[in-house]
Amino acid sequence: MNLKHPKILLTGPPRVGKTTLIRKTVQQMSPERTAGFLTTEIRERGERAGFSLEGLNGEQGVLAHVEIFSRFQVGKYGVDVAGFDAFLERLDLWRPGIGCIVIDEIGKMEVLSKRFCALVRRIADADRPFLATVAVKGGGLIAEIKRRRGIRLVTVTAKNRDDLLDEILA
Repeated sequence: MNLKHPKILLTGPPRVGKTTLIRKTVQQMSPERTAGFLTTEIRERGERAGFSLEGLNGEQGVLAHVEIFSRFQVGKYGVDVAGFDAFLERLDLWRPGIGCIVIDEIGKMEVLSKRFCALVRRIADADRPFLATVAVKGGGLIAEIKRRRGIRLVTVTAKNRDDLLDEILA
C-alpha cells in the first residue's frame, strides 16, 4: 500500500461540527480535483426527519428518512440502500485528475451498503488523498477503517474544530 498521500478521518460526537469542517475544507479545494459526497440533515417542522446526500459533482439523493419503509432501519430512519448504491455509482470517484476523495460519513447507515463498504476499502488502499468523517462508535468497517495503517484519526471537539481547517489543508 502506498502511504505518500494523506488519509484523514474526522471523528467526534454528533453535532460537534465534523460535516461543517469537511464542507469548509472542500470549499478551499479545487472543485475539479475533488470527488465524493457530503450528508445533510433533512429538517421538517423544526425536527430532523432524515439525511440527504450531496455529491461534489452535483448529484443528489436521500440516504434515510422517517417516511422510508425499508428492511434497513437505524433508529427511526428507514435507509434506502438501493438508492444509496445508485447514488454512489454516479459519483465518478476514479476519473483522472481527482486529487482528493471526500466521504461524509462512514457511519451506521452507510455501512448497510456492501457497495459502500467495498468502495471505502478501495479508497483507503488507493494512491490518493482521502478525507472522511467516521462515527465514534461502531464495529465492522467503522472500527476497521480507523485501525488501517496510514490513516490519521483526528477527533473534532468544540475547542479544536475552528483550528483544524488549516491543519487539514496543509
